[in-house]
Amino acid sequence: MPTSILDLFRLDGRVALVTGAASGLGAAIATALAEAGAQVAVHGNRRPATDTAAAIGSSAAAFQADLGDTTGAAKLFDEVKQRFGRVDILINNAGTIHRDAAEEFKLEDWQRVLQVNLTSVFQLSQLVGRDLLARKAPGKIINIASLLSFQGGIRVPAYAASKGGVAQLTKALANEWAPHDIQVNAIAPGYFTTTNTEALQADPTRNRQILERIPAARWGQPEDLAGAALFLSSRASDYVTGTVLTVDGGWMGR
Repeated sequence: MPTSILDLFRLDGRVALVTGAASGLGAAIATALAEAGAQVAVHGNRRPATDTAAAIGSSAAAFQADLGDTTGAAKLFDEVKQRFGRVDILINNAGTIHRDAAEEFKLEDWQRVLQVNLTSVFQLSQLVGRDLLARKAPGKIINIASLLSFQGGIRVPAYAASKGGVAQLTKALANEWAPHDIQVNAIAPGYFTTTNTEALQADPTRNRQILERIPAARWGQPEDLAGAALFLSSRASDYVTGTVLTVDGGWMGR
């Protein structure tokens, strides 16, 4: 039993896999989990997340797999299992976005966004969940959703569809696996300074409109997500499952 409430947030002896951890939100989450005591597998989609692993130190290892390929999730899971033996915590953070008018949106762009943002999330969750069930082990799965899990957005139909799907997939998996002590939750970040939002940050009109709607009056920084990710990865959230937690500076409440 923990001797302090703070002990509930410790991740000593746990193995975490964080996808899309080469930079931005994924790197911040991986760093936070490592600081709480976890061993961390950090994934990069186009290149290994070596910078993140080096910054964390000996408790981290870098991996690369293209989650835009239907075989990428299995490749990644197998390599992480070979290195660490298991995965106790899965953070499905890897994502991509494509902007275009709906009437011009190409099918291949739609399919890649859905593969990276939704199908690979299911694939990795299934692989990790299946292994946890076989081991009769507790586990945590945290999916990175979006404000566009709730709203439609503009010129991003595939992204909105994929993130809506992430929210519903989170609830579906939570319903099935909660009796087995596997909690599945999601975090819906607001407007954060990441590569996916560079176009919005660079557009003076959209940047102003966004900031005017955020009660906190600023863009989120990757470190703003670390506390929520640690909470949902730890024993402190053992009775939380099937929820989508917004970390948005108050956007959804406006």
